[in-house]
Amino acid sequence: MKNVDVYKQYFSAECTFGGAERRGVVVWLNAESDSGNIRYEVGASFFPHRDDEDFAISYDACAVKELFNAKGRRSRKRDEQYLAQVRDVADEIAGSLNSVIHWDKPLREAQYG
Repeated sequence: MKNVDVYKQYFSAECTFGGAERRGVVVWLNAESDSGNIRYEVGASFFPHRDDEDFAISYDACAVKELFNAKGRRSRKRDEQYLAQVRDVADEIAGSLNSVIHWDKPLREAQYG
């Protein structure tokens, strides 16, 4: 099984989960291929981000949504297709956790794999 972080980026956020305030979120698009099957998922994990150096991810305020799972293989075209959906899907995830992602306030540069 091969996992690839197609995209990952950290943003400022607003979230309260488990009685703890979360001020950061990591958003990702992951591709997983195995035995001729490809799967894409978008995820968001909210974390405390108490200061500029705090990127300790807590996985309790986390959710994932599968976008695609079928026979096939990873391609640049598929990556671009699902990358275009990341913000909308991550906003859905944030909404399900009563949270907000501040897309205009990145905490780190985007990483592409």
